[in-house]
Amino acid sequence: MNFNSLRKEINSRNASVRELINEFFSKIDSKDHEINSYICLTKYNAIAQAEKIDKLIHNKELLPPLAGLPIAIKDNICTKAVKTTCASKMLKNFIAPYESTASSKLWSSGGICLGKTNLDEFAMGSSTETSVFGVTSNPWDKSRVPGGSSGGSAASVAAGLCAAAIGSDTGGSIRQPASFCGVVGLKPTYGRVSRWGLIAFASSLDQIGPITNTVSDAAEILYSISGKDPLDSTCLDKPVPNYLSDLNKSIKNLKIGIIRECLEHPGLNPEVKESVLSAVQRFKTLGAEIIEVECPRFNDGIATYYVIAPSEASANLARYDGVKYGYRSKEGSNLLEMTSKSRAEGFGDEVQRRILIGTYALSAGYSDAYYKKAQKVRTLIRKDFDNSFKKVDILLTPTCPTTAFLKGDFVNDPLSMYLSDLLTVPANLAGLPAISIPCGFDTKGLPIGLQLIGNVLEENKILNAANIFELDAQVIKNRP
Repeated sequence: MNFNSLRKEINSRNASVRELINEFFSKIDSKDHEINSYICLTKYNAIAQAEKIDKLIHNKELLPPLAGLPIAIKDNICTKAVKTTCASKMLKNFIAPYESTASSKLWSSGGICLGKTNLDEFAMGSSTETSVFGVTSNPWDKSRVPGGSSGGSAASVAAGLCAAAIGSDTGGSIRQPASFCGVVGLKPTYGRVSRWGLIAFASSLDQIGPITNTVSDAAEILYSISGKDPLDSTCLDKPVPNYLSDLNKSIKNLKIGIIRECLEHPGLNPEVKESVLSAVQRFKTLGAEIIEVECPRFNDGIATYYVIAPSEASANLARYDGVKYGYRSKEGSNLLEMTSKSRAEGFGDEVQRRILIGTYALSAGYSDAYYKKAQKVRTLIRKDFDNSFKKVDILLTPTCPTTAFLKGDFVNDPLSMYLSDLLTVPANLAGLPAISIPCGFDTKGLPIGLQLIGNVLEENKILNAANIFELDAQVIKNRP
């Protein structure tokens, strides 16, 4: 259910906000045992917030913009006095002592938190299979993964267990699960949204963003959570436009660049390619100008990312040593043994794998060969984007090379799993905004995602183009 539908319910007085929130919790109770999208629920706080909104409505007071809208939060984003676990044994019982800036802005805007959603441990994965709380299922086909790492957020939206969800995107962790679950996922420009309260994975890549049913809902959420934050030195001090007011503008003569390297990649599923090319033709019919561009280093993004991201993770996760907070092993006769055992027992295999890769890449004698070289390639990838944006307004690619794969397909093949992020990581490396929207279905009835990439702080352009396509194509309404 999108925001407008919920607002009609609230404004028509057919149901109180409290009744609507209770209805969502009833859905979660009846459905989520099959999907496992939530780690924990915040019923008491949600009901209290709903009653406050009902009181405002009763007194005919001005309502905040997101009044009464039920929202889920990925469980690597801190929520005060609520467990924030990163789906890891390391933080299984950690209760955050403060609220993240992004979630605080949502609650100030009238949004209501239903609970915290499942993810790959410490946001490291593309399938939501590495969580200590169990695997999340794709609502379209429960034998398949919902993508990751924000799989719980995407699945909860797709299953109608919330109106919208917040995720984090380090290399595609919002857009890839949005593609697999047939919903909208937006990664903003790096620095557009504060990272204060987001538990760090790779600090130069992480961004918080919305997962929603419609593009207009994503625009609303982005407007609410964007803006300068004195608590985050990387947050940009730039005016935040009203993204909703920029929707529904004509895209006639909009220049859309098709990245040749993406559509020529041998790993691209033919059905995905066909659906995306069909979407390109639709954009053309809507008046856009289609231009083929080259980003020679686009496909180098995956190798670059899997040096930089683990390196930053190695540094960020060094704080989890079992001393001040988090899991502490009961074994070990001295500090070194206790710390080693706490990390070995507290972190899962994928997290340990990435810490080891990152530590190796940063070690003496190897940092020049790996980490510094990866940073140089990152700069070249950004230059390729800069050259492309001299010719076009936005770029178009598939979101993922395939549709949702079966659970267990890549559990023992991490390199194949990493290729799920092939088309999404370049936007993170360059700090660019990107959105995934449904563009069709494969022969199994699984959703296919289309990615639009914009230049720095040009979310309004990709949101408008995505909205025009969504309204014209009506993809989800025409689901098989």
